[in-house]
Amino acid sequence: MRTTIISLLLLLTWFGQAQETASYSFTLEQAIAHALEHNYSALNADRDIVDAQKQKWETIADGLPQISGAISYQNQLKQPVTQIPAEFFGGEPGTFQEVVFGQAQSASAAATLTQQIFDGSYIVGVQATKAFLSYSQNNKEKNTLDVTKSVVEAYGNVLLAQESVKISENNKATLEKNLYETQKIFDNGLGDEESVDQLKITLSSVENQLKNGRRLEKITLQMLNLVLGLPIDTPTILSENLDDLTQKQIDFGLLDSAFEIGNNVDYKLAINLEEQRYFEHKLAKSRALPTLNAFVNYGGNSFSDRFNFLSSGQEWFGSSVMGFDLNIPIFSSFKRSASTQRAKIALDKARTQLTEAEEQIRLQLESAKSDYILAIEEYGTSKENLALAERIENKNQVKYTEGLATSFELRQAQTQLYSTQQEYLQSMVDVINKKTALETILNN
Repeated sequence: MRTTIISLLLLLTWFGQAQETASYSFTLEQAIAHALEHNYSALNADRDIVDAQKQKWETIADGLPQISGAISYQNQLKQPVTQIPAEFFGGEPGTFQEVVFGQAQSASAAATLTQQIFDGSYIVGVQATKAFLSYSQNNKEKNTLDVTKSVVEAYGNVLLAQESVKISENNKATLEKNLYETQKIFDNGLGDEESVDQLKITLSSVENQLKNGRRLEKITLQMLNLVLGLPIDTPTILSENLDDLTQKQIDFGLLDSAFEIGNNVDYKLAINLEEQRYFEHKLAKSRALPTLNAFVNYGGNSFSDRFNFLSSGQEWFGSSVMGFDLNIPIFSSFKRSASTQRAKIALDKARTQLTEAEEQIRLQLESAKSDYILAIEEYGTSKENLALAERIENKNQVKYTEGLATSFELRQAQTQLYSTQQEYLQSMVDVINKKTALETILNN
């Protein structure tokens, strides 16, 4: 028995550790798919659609039959006294007799059925629910595009940080080797101290870059986990490398894609705003119309000197009433007129904003295409520049070893190489991000 318990505890401990150390591995597409299902804002966007559907039914239900019930109980701890002329009871004229009417306790129960027959604001409200549901769906679509863009940027930033760390580690190893050899030469009296100092300065700078790169690698990974809807310290592995991912993102055919502005989510949301203002204007006008409601009521009352209303023999007196309520707006000191005019102004503004949004989106498309082309061109240029910078640095390494170049010249070549390396990495991330920005406008 003891052995069984110990084995069970060990198994539970192992299982708990396995749960804690659960890790994930994602390609970019897998990361996007995971985020669209687990991202915090994506989850709330789904809930917004359900909420809009419930709100639609809530509005419709206002015009359907409504039944309400009411129960009342009263206990007059001290009943009111009424004075009646005593001569009514055979008494002396001019005197009064104190009388208590009714019984101390009473109860009533009633149920009322109401039905809306006509209300202009209800009709407009039902029509507006379709537009609100459309807005929630378009907002969900925008959220999908935003989450996708955020994942792409976060994924690229992690790869950038990881590649930066690798490059800095390689640069550090090369510098340490150069410093070791130069220090040995100087110790043997064949070199100068300035060469040693120059290499130390460069090494210190690279070491700082490496430390910062490692910190950034951790932070960017935490940011990616946040976008993915994972705990920020989850061990997450990226299964794509930056260079291969960049090559996949180069697609000149995207520049020739047909653009339908009706597919752009920002344009859809601008249309939703116009629809909202249209129904608000229609609602303001409907307030000048009469409203008609019908009702039927049935209830009962019971009276007693003690609480026995639940007894089977207690007598209840029933009552019922049916009627209509007609409310006709006549004069509001021009309040309704001012409200309607304001709603019309808001509608006109929304229509102007829709026209502006259309032109802005077309401009954004041209700008996004230009940015994408520039990113691809800069990627090609930075790749060529990197090859040149590596060649220059290698030549200066050889010259320095042979005593044909100074440590200052070597440091200049190394600094140029390090700068070109970062530009190359950033150019790859720019290609990825600029393509995503263009796809967002095209809604691809």
